[in-house]
Order: sequence, then C-alpha cells, then structure tokens
Amino acid sequence: MSLPEWEEEASAQKTLLSINRNNLKRRAPLRPNHVGSAIPEVNSQSTILAPDIREDRWNVALLLFLYVLQGIPLGLGGSIPMILSSRHVSYHDQAFFSLVFWPFSLKLIWAPIIDSIYSKAFGRRKSWLIPTQYLIGIFMLILSLSVDSLLGRQPDGKNIIGATPSIVIITVIFFTLNFLASVQDIAVDGWALTMLAKRNVGYASTCNSVGQTAGYFIGNVMFLAFESADFCNKYIRDEPEATGMVTLPGFLWFWGFVFIISTTAVWIMKKEGDDDHDASEGVLSAYRTLLKILRLPSVIRLCLILLTSKVAFSAAEAVSGLKLIELGVHKEQLALLAVPMVPLQIILPVLISKYTAGPKPMNIFLKSYPCRLLMGLEFALVVWITPKMKLADGSFPAHYYGLILLSYAVHQIALYGMFVSVMGFFARISDPMIGGTYMTLLNTVYNLGGNWPNTLSLSLVDDLTWSSCQGGGASGMSCNQKSQKDVCAAGGGNCVVDLDGFYVEVMVCFAFGLIWYQFFRSRIRTLQELPERSWRLQVDDDK
Repeated sequence: MSLPEWEEEASAQKTLLSINRNNLKRRAPLRPNHVGSAIPEVNSQSTILAPDIREDRWNVALLLFLYVLQGIPLGLGGSIPMILSSRHVSYHDQAFFSLVFWPFSLKLIWAPIIDSIYSKAFGRRKSWLIPTQYLIGIFMLILSLSVDSLLGRQPDGKNIIGATPSIVIITVIFFTLNFLASVQDIAVDGWALTMLAKRNVGYASTCNSVGQTAGYFIGNVMFLAFESADFCNKYIRDEPEATGMVTLPGFLWFWGFVFIISTTAVWIMKKEGDDDHDASEGVLSAYRTLLKILRLPSVIRLCLILLTSKVAFSAAEAVSGLKLIELGVHKEQLALLAVPMVPLQIILPVLISKYTAGPKPMNIFLKSYPCRLLMGLEFALVVWITPKMKLADGSFPAHYYGLILLSYAVHQIALYGMFVSVMGFFARISDPMIGGTYMTLLNTVYNLGGNWPNTLSLSLVDDLTWSSCQGGGASGMSCNQKSQKDVCAAGGGNCVVDLDGFYVEVMVCFAFGLIWYQFFRSRIRTLQELPERSWRLQVDDDK
C-alpha cells in the first residue's frame, strides 16, 4: 500500500529466479545466455563442492555494497510520489511520474546489448558498471543543487506558496537514474557469476535481495523518516527544530560522492577475471531467440494472461497510499509501516514455494487471486474511514496504524501467493536449453502487466472525480477543471468532492477482476495441462 508493487516483489524475485535457473541446469545443458545475466555451465566438480564463503568473503562484501548502491536511487524514486502527494499535485502528474518505475521492467530490451558489447581491455562487466555508476553519482550531485526548486520547496523543505513542482523535469531525471540503475543491475548480475567461485554462485542472489532491499530502505524509509521534522522531534531530539535531520539536497550530495568515490576504488582496485563469453553469439542472436519464444502459441496465450492479471488490483494498490497522504497521514509514518513487513517478505517466498514445486503451481495463483481482489475493497474501506479516525490534533490513533499494518500483511500473503506460483510455473515451462532467456522474458511480461495498469489508474483518478463549488459567488458550479477551481476560490468558495474517482476505479477494477477470473480460470488450468513440447522451440529454429 505504501510501496510500489515492483519493489514489494523484488526481494523475492532474484532469489526465485536463481533457484529456478539452477533447477533448469539440472534438466539440460544450457547454451550461452544473452539476456539478463549469463548462466555458466555447471560442471561435476561445482555440483559436488559445498559452498564456502570464506574464500569469497571480500567478493560477497563488494557485491552486497554494489547492490546497496543500486537500491539508493530506486528508494529515492519511490519516495518522490509521497513528497508530490504532500504538494497536492494532480493524479495526472503522479501517473506521468510513475513512468520512472518502468526501466526495471523493460531492461530485457537493452540487456543483450550490455551483455554482448564491451571492451576486452576494460573488462566485460566493468565496461558498463564504471561509467554507469559515475553517471549516477554525477546526476545526484547536479540534482542536489536544484531538487528543492524543482519540487517547489524551500531549502528547509517547506512548500513555496504558489510554486508547483516541475513534473516533467523530475520525471526525466528519475527515469534516467532508474535506467542507469537497471544497467548497473545487469552488469553486476553478470559479474557476480565470474567474481564468485562456482561453488559460491548461489550467494549472488542473496547479495542482490539483501543489498537492493537495504538500499531501497535507506533511500526511501530512512530518508523520509529523517527528513521529517515531526518524526525527528518526536523520536530522536530533545529539543524540537523546524527541519528534519536530513535534507533531500544533502542526501543526494552525500550519495553522489559515495557513488563517485566507490566507483573509482572499484575501477582501480578490483580486477575483472576472464569469462567464457562466446563472441560469435551476438545481440541479433539474442533478439531472434526472444522473437521465437514470443511466436509460440502457448506463450502468446500466457502473455495475454500476464498482461491483464493485475488490472483488477491497480486502483487500490497504486492509489491507496497516495490517498492516505492526501487525507493527512504522514508520509514517513506510512513508509515506516513497511519495516515490520520485511521478515514476512523474506519468509513468504520460502513457505509458498513448497506448494508450488509440483506439476500445478498455478493452483496457488488461482486461490490467491480472489483474496487479493477482496483486499482492493478493504484498502478502499481504509481510505474511506481515514477522515473519521483523525484526531483533533491531526494525528491518528495507534489502532488505525494497526489496521493498515494488518491489511498490508494480508495483502502481502495474497501478492506473494500469486507471484511465487507464477515464478514456479515459469520454471516448469521454460525450455532448459535457453532457460535464462526464457524465464527473463516471461518475468518481464509479468512486470509489465503491473506497470501499465498502475499508470493508467493514476491517470484516470482526476477524470473520474466530480467536485462542486460550495459557498461564495460561484456556489454550485462544477469544480472538475483547474480553471473552475480557480474561479471558485476567487469567489470565496471551496471545492468539495461529490464523488471521488478513486472509489469509482476500485469498483470498476473489482468488477473487471470478477469477469477476468471467471474467464481465465479454466484457461489457466488448461495451460498447466499442456505438454512440455508446447513450450519448446523447435530444434530447426536454433540452427
């Protein structure tokens, strides 16, 4: 409710992909993989030797640090919608800014280029890692000089009366940062497989999950908490002050230097070992493989399911958190509610994967879908009761936050039930000869199935909201357009919401979900029953 959906699933995603890819390795020898991370062959020695972190402790520490760095810009990007909501920007603007979350879902498009084009003298992974991290650091340093004015805020974080955030510029900047972070992710994922000894490659997914989650936590939850004067005065300081302990420009300035200094150290001190990349298998070969997979009739049917499965949840999951901030819930309090969910997010994939390891993993998906659909109505109920729970001093009682926390926990169970079962299904149907490419493609489609409905839902909230002017000389006039709101305010009136588009969207999405579930339930079961050859590329295609 308070975090973007892609981040909620990210901590489990890499671990499950790694586990499933290891299972694919046991089923058949793999070809060189050109999309996402390369998958090295597993020889008999590596399957016998047990992991021993002692020989790779410094490499593990470096990987963990690189993934933490990757999470910082992602966390900052996740905090901006909350800051924009406190600035009362329109939902059209929020929808436009939501495009910054797309690069991680679209990285499959540029992954083959990053995997295949590089300087041998510089190193296959460092050719992309070093310039990318320098660019992230430079972007942060430059942004620190003007971020407050771009957000329409004073240096102390207070809003400038009459100033509006520069949404287009902010979106372009954070889209670029997230794009660079996705490039860094591809490079580090690939480097991990040659940096670590073969017996320790399994630690790569752990470093990714822990490091990226920690970086996101620092850039989002910790930043929002320590930037808030209310939080710092209430829980940390003895004497109250007007500002928080951290400012957005200061945060960007600090991490910009961390990026530049650490990147220089990695460039000079860490040498990249040789890998067995087959230069004859280039970019075009990777894209041809992707197109062959997408032409399979079974994959086309699956993609239609994946691209539409999350429409039913989009209104509640994309808008609820912003609505709560709009209604007076402090953004730092909402962000902190994600902290108790971290253990749950670690445990759930492990528990659920035990029930998705069989021949019909999508059964858990079908059982989780109605629960997640009902949670959309519950989120809408929480938003509706929020003004009624507000105390006279503008705060909210503890049991109100307990209600949000309980709702969030139940939602996580349903979310991970769907996600883990889908990942298990991907592992079962993926052609073991091109397992990494196949699974990365399907995972990309699944992520896109969440991105486009969320952006669309945000963009329609204002259009579906009906308001009227009460009081003043323009009483009774419609307040649906900005110009009408200005006329109402100039006449001494106030615009009052008669019908909130959020609730309209929630009901429409719920109805869509019921129809979708009824229509696709049997078709999902049919896909599960298809023989393996329905998901395989023809041998002739690969010649």
